[in-house]
Amino acid sequence: MLKILVSVASLFLCASSGVLAEGADSARLASVLADQPEEVQARYVFRHPQETLEFFGIAPGMTVVEALPGGGWYTKILLPYLGQDGAVIGADYSLKMYPLFGFFSEERLKEKETWVTDWTAEANEWSSDEGASVSAFVFGALPEEMKGTADAVLFIRALHNLARFEKEGGFLTDALNNAHELLKPGGMVGVVQHMARDEMPDEWAGGQNGYLKKQFLIDRMDAAGFEFVAGSDVNMNDKDQPADSDIVWRLPPAFATSRDNPELKAEMEAIGESNRMTLKFRKR
Repeated sequence: MLKILVSVASLFLCASSGVLAEGADSARLASVLADQPEEVQARYVFRHPQETLEFFGIAPGMTVVEALPGGGWYTKILLPYLGQDGAVIGADYSLKMYPLFGFFSEERLKEKETWVTDWTAEANEWSSDEGASVSAFVFGALPEEMKGTADAVLFIRALHNLARFEKEGGFLTDALNNAHELLKPGGMVGVVQHMARDEMPDEWAGGQNGYLKKQFLIDRMDAAGFEFVAGSDVNMNDKDQPADSDIVWRLPPAFATSRDNPELKAEMEAIGESNRMTLKFRKR
């Protein structure tokens, strides 16, 4: 019954929001989403994967690059949805960027050296004979054979750290340049990012607190050779009104500032996940 309700609700929401893009297979995507574990489906109310992927025009058979795929929340949706004619390419942060966080152990940093092969092997276990193929690279070290092969690049909550450490190593510049190189002519970039209000201080909205400004991203994308196509409010959450002393990780699911404070945690739960801009760009 839960799967049926998820499928019907997803189809209704996409039709009513008017975000269904040409090429997207709404029924197929709804079926894939309905097959996800219940703990994954519980996040749909905040992450809106059906509406988001359809707004970006993601369709079966595409080659899609997913930045910072991590444990595969979106990967596990993309693999069966794209199907055996499609491909998922995972893209992780540069090895030079991880030490800048300051909290990764030497052992964890060492593991990152084999991330490309390790993540590819793990993601292949998530797939099936009918699922998309899998490969990977790290930003700043794009293999020549991957250039010009992708239909879409997805930066889903993945840009703030690149912006945060841009001055230390040009990491945002490298990632956007790699995205441009990866895409076929007219290829698409989809961005979902924690959004800072325009009036917030620029120094606060530089990525270190998780938030970036919309115009900042549009300007950076334009400089990297992309035109802004459209935005969607599908992932907006007006309850998220951070002060300039706040970090995005105060909110669920991280609860970084309230794990031991039930009252504050309840306040964060009432807000929900972050206010996110959803932006679509096209390679010029």
